[in-house]
Amino acid sequence: MPLSLRRGTVTAVLERVPGLVRLEVDGVACVAYPGLTGDVEDGDEVLVNVQARELELGSGGFDILYANLTRGLGLAVVEGAHVMKLPYTPLQHAVRHGEEERPLVEQLDGMPVVCCSLHSQLAPAAAALSGWRVGYVQLAGGALPVALSDTVRLLRERGLVELAIGAGACFGGDVDCVNVHSALAYAKAAGADAVICAIGPGIVGTGTALGHGGLAAVEAAGAAAALAGRSVLALRVSAGDARDRHQGLSHHSLAVLSLAGPIDTAWPAGCPLGAAPELATEIDVAGWRDACSELELSHMGRGADEDPWFFAAAFAAGRLAGSLLS
Repeated sequence: MPLSLRRGTVTAVLERVPGLVRLEVDGVACVAYPGLTGDVEDGDEVLVNVQARELELGSGGFDILYANLTRGLGLAVVEGAHVMKLPYTPLQHAVRHGEEERPLVEQLDGMPVVCCSLHSQLAPAAAALSGWRVGYVQLAGGALPVALSDTVRLLRERGLVELAIGAGACFGGDVDCVNVHSALAYAKAAGADAVICAIGPGIVGTGTALGHGGLAAVEAAGAAAALAGRSVLALRVSAGDARDRHQGLSHHSLAVLSLAGPIDTAWPAGCPLGAAPELATEIDVAGWRDACSELELSHMGRGADEDPWFFAAAFAAGRLAGSLLS
């Protein structure tokens, strides 16, 4: 399908946070990534990509600023950058990558890597690793810009994540890396005790067992194992309802388990939503609500009270990872 672009005028700038601007173009909600398109101000003439909103995809109902015709043309390339993100697409741009900035370790030496299939698992997993130096690696399978995640910003403010890395097609982290292998090696070299890998907000989904972004967890688990790390799977467990395909242990988690090979798996003690997978470790999740009390927990519009075991299961994965460090 071709790009769906429209010309418009910025009518409001609502919020500026590192790497992201929330605005309105002709009164319609839009987001901009100033590191990609340049700064944006009221009255700027812009091009926006409207396709996700017009197709009513689960992208939050907003447009994406594609180009700022007023002040975003002829922007300078980052000095020394030559490796492209999104290469050979209309949004290709050169980025200095982490592999160019410091030597990478050859092995992870048992470093735990929590493998999440949803971005909403990141916060409780990080809360369970409080006190350790935690790196976050964003994988393709959901949103590509790291800056879109309010969760990552909050975890940084709370000191629960020290380093955010955009791997592969993802971009805009504290540093970007060419793939998940080098991202893990960079995090270890930078002093991380543990890493949480997850896709960005949202998820690619085709309704098939192998056609969803949650399988990025398989990629993360394989990379960690290949580099002598310790992979820990955060299971997707949900109360849902009778119409919810993810009720109980999600088919997404079952797909990961079938493809990832041997992987440490945490099951929250007391969970009434079915049986734990074979060889899963039962983890005491007492206190998970208190640990997450200052975090914004949301999964498919449900919070901690509506879907507690979803968040408890992700917390269990973080706690299991922490036990490997003790």
